[in-house]
Amino acid sequence: MNTLLEIPATPDAGELREWITARKPAHRLFAVELFQDYPVQEAVAARYGLWEGLDLGDPVDALRAQVRLQGFLGYDMIRIQPRVAMSFFRNTTEDPVGPGTTEVAPRIRSWQDEHKGPIDSWETFESFPWPKIEDFDFSGFEWAERELPEQMGVYTLTAHILEHATWLMGYETLCYMLYDDPDLVEAVFNRVGELSDAYSRAACDFDCLTVLWGSDDMGFKGGTMISAAALRRFVLPWHASSARIAHEHGKMYWLHACGNLEEIMADIIDTVGVDAKHSFEDVICPVEEVSRRYGDRTGVLGGVDVDFLCRADEAAIRRRVRGILDECLPRGGYCLGTGNSVTNYIPLENYLIMLDEGRRYFA
Repeated sequence: MNTLLEIPATPDAGELREWITARKPAHRLFAVELFQDYPVQEAVAARYGLWEGLDLGDPVDALRAQVRLQGFLGYDMIRIQPRVAMSFFRNTTEDPVGPGTTEVAPRIRSWQDEHKGPIDSWETFESFPWPKIEDFDFSGFEWAERELPEQMGVYTLTAHILEHATWLMGYETLCYMLYDDPDLVEAVFNRVGELSDAYSRAACDFDCLTVLWGSDDMGFKGGTMISAAALRRFVLPWHASSARIAHEHGKMYWLHACGNLEEIMADIIDTVGVDAKHSFEDVICPVEEVSRRYGDRTGVLGGVDVDFLCRADEAAIRRRVRGILDECLPRGGYCLGTGNSVTNYIPLENYLIMLDEGRRYFA
């Protein structure tokens, strides 16, 4: 069973940057993921004995565990994320248990209240306990500056602009307020954006950071979650600001954004200035077609559809991976990965087959 991933991988974040930005010829597989559900990480580590001798309750050993795991899987970076960056704005209503695969334990999945949030008026806006950049714990970055292996890099998620606004107001309330009180909506977006910029600047001060990765779902299968005009007014300027911050510090700016964003793709590429775009779903637009349309203007990341990975057999996965690489690699700037993230309901074997076939492509 452990014959998968027999071909070794050697991470090099500098090579990754050259591949994305300079489109230098690929001599090896470049792979990325937004994240893997933690039970998936545990299952991989147990299968290959990657975390032996580590105390995962110790924050430093937990970071060492990520270096071992991500390096073994062939990723050039580890993710470092102060919890307050995402969790402060959560407004969940239930925590159902998501089903896992036979090798991967269940994960608790929380669901956001789509109807309302803690901010629904100027009074609640003013009284909301907005976090400050001083509330963020950067000790993980400080460790990476000292101890991260020389050729590995760090990425961090930032610019959850629309996501945090919908969490704070509730998606339904936000949609009403776009018409009833656009000034309040703008104020919420500005507070979210200002905090995002502060975090982006702080993270970019660390030499170990390779990628500032904006993470902001803006669409569903049929189109954008709010109008393209509203996205251009309230959301995309903050992503452009994060991209400027990244580029001023010599970092890349990538964007993870789910949904059908065809209406604003030109804005994402030309106005925001992303170095690479992530999150693709076959029922919206297969990654091969995305590459044909935009691969000469920006990097294209992932795209092996999550639903496909859940259902396909080994032969189909290997064919699909080779087909994607055949189509996308010649344009440069493509990295293999899932269409979204490595969820606990993707069979572990299928995830590893995807990576294994990518390595074999260059063997």
